[in-house]
Amino acid sequence: MNTSILLSSIIIILCIIVSKISSKVGVPSLLLFLVLGMIFGSDGLLKIQFNDYKIAEQLCTITLIFIMFYGGFGTNWKAAKPVAGKAFLMSFLGTFITSMVTGALCYFILKFELFESFLIGSVIGSTDAASVFSILRSRNLNLKDGLASFLELESGSNDPMSYMLTVIFLGLTGQTLTSPLSIVYMIFSQIVFALLAALAVSFLAYNMLKRFRFPVNGLDTIFVLAVALLAYSLSSIVGGNGYLTVYIVGIILGNSHIKNKVTLVHFFDGITGLMQMVLFFLLGLLSFPSRILNVAPTAIYVALFITFAARPIAVFSILTPFKVSLKKQILVMWAGLRGAASIVFAIFVIVNNNYISYDIFHIVFFLSIISVLIQGTLLPIVAKKLDLVDSDENVLKTFNDYVDDSDMELIQIKIPPTHHWVGRPIMEIELPENSIIVTIERGEGTIIPNGKTIIEKDDIVILNSKKTKYYNMSLREIYINHHHPWKDKELKDLNLPKNNLIVMIKREGGTIIPRGNTAIKYRDIVLIKE
Repeated sequence: MNTSILLSSIIIILCIIVSKISSKVGVPSLLLFLVLGMIFGSDGLLKIQFNDYKIAEQLCTITLIFIMFYGGFGTNWKAAKPVAGKAFLMSFLGTFITSMVTGALCYFILKFELFESFLIGSVIGSTDAASVFSILRSRNLNLKDGLASFLELESGSNDPMSYMLTVIFLGLTGQTLTSPLSIVYMIFSQIVFALLAALAVSFLAYNMLKRFRFPVNGLDTIFVLAVALLAYSLSSIVGGNGYLTVYIVGIILGNSHIKNKVTLVHFFDGITGLMQMVLFFLLGLLSFPSRILNVAPTAIYVALFITFAARPIAVFSILTPFKVSLKKQILVMWAGLRGAASIVFAIFVIVNNNYISYDIFHIVFFLSIISVLIQGTLLPIVAKKLDLVDSDENVLKTFNDYVDDSDMELIQIKIPPTHHWVGRPIMEIELPENSIIVTIERGEGTIIPNGKTIIEKDDIVILNSKKTKYYNMSLREIYINHHHPWKDKELKDLNLPKNNLIVMIKREGGTIIPRGNTAIKYRDIVLIKE
């Protein structure tokens, strides 16, 4: 027992160190987690014997639940909404086309059995959310015209379609689905029951988070963790697609006005990071590198099929009617990384069918390594070559933790006559770190302070400070683009509605205290009190 705990802690620490190294050398950290698992595995240096696919499937399912939940919870719907239609169409119809084209090529070229060909196409049909999210975040790779949000939505939501196709062709291969009616019912139950379960769980969770007073700080994070597990299990029990349910519940809760969302996002950011380490390490541990050589030619053929035929056909057929430019389509084609979800679905196939004629696990495993290594590593380079990198924006804006973990956490301080700030200029006051005084309410008026402003008794000081309670005011964030009427105007020349006040301007990573002669610049973010 103690040895297992010691070994687990060492592995987690090594994964953290490896993730730091990956950012230096430009190789996705998830790939290094796989390699680390292979080093510890049966054919590796430490010779840890682990070949129980059943236990591996159970553990991998749990990790995927949290990865998919956070894929929805961390997605900023406001940023993603403009591209949501195309992304979800690519996610579901695109995954179907990719799977079918790949299956057809496996049947006609590699001469696999018919249903087995489409089974492997289904297993690898989805792009890997963990890999895409990791690359966008770690390389701070924001893309023009909402492409980052597009890839996040597509990769985060296409695993359910891949899973559904895998279940269907697994049933056809094992002859448990024997009629067209049974297939139709399978599709109906997977989608409809998943949606109903998602709505029910989201309604319950939202009302609990809004109305229930948790007796201990931090229990709300445990509650949401339980909600993710509830969403998957409830949907699966009634015959729905658990992964689809989890993703939808994540989107609904992540984009709802609930308490402590910043804390929740950061909690699941850490949990998901741990799950990714566990998942990729476990998959590496389960593999036998000595078997990879036997399946390498097949895996390379399948990788070529999906990368240069199936994925391009899906992207071109879906995005061309939307008049998406060829450069953007090329990037979306290249960003179709295969990864952990595909390997987990391969394990699911092995556990539930003993009649597959080829080593599907190691084929998909090696294919995923190729995909993450080549496509993942070159994705930033391809984006730059296509001139689709947006260096003016932060990719974290497409995630909920950027939106909610902003600097605009305001606290109201009532200055009593005995307060030690009374009679002192602001420049002499020792404010908390990373804090500034935004406004001073004095009598019936509002003062925009500067360093020489003297604090008086009965002043109401509005302090901008990190990690504080929110001041009860309505704030709106306005981004100044090239065509905004405020661009290059001074504050005193703006015709603001009565009782509206600009409290802060974010510019080039810093903050500016607004004054009457402050000019608003292109790419400023103006925060206005309504």
